Amino acid sequence: MKKIEAIIKPFKLEEVKESLGEVGITGMTVTEVKGFGRQKGHTEIYRGSEYTVDFLPKIKLELVVPDGTVQQAVGAIVKAAKTGKIGDGKVFVSPVEESIRIRTEEKGDSAV
Repeated sequence: MKKIEAIIKPFKLEEVKESLGEVGITGMTVTEVKGFGRQKGHTEIYRGSEYTVDFLPKIKLELVVPDGTVQQAVGAIVKAAKTGKIGDGKVFVSPVEESIRIRTEEKGDSAV
């Protein structure tokens, strides 16, 4: 199993969710987060004063998928989240040693 973490622009959430549904991914955790990458935020003018916005609002998706589904899930996220502009986000894939469904105590792929 692999854990996929994706940081995306907030307005892309519904598109990404639909795209993942099309490849059979039904469960995920969504968190509102703030952050910045290479662009280090940007400057804005508010009521005549210029100020720097360091942390930009983002959405963090977390999902655990079987090894055979990883490339489809990552492809769906990238395709749906891409705008071609700075700040589109990142996708991270890492191994998961074990998963346990608390209610039934199922383990491994069947717990996902």
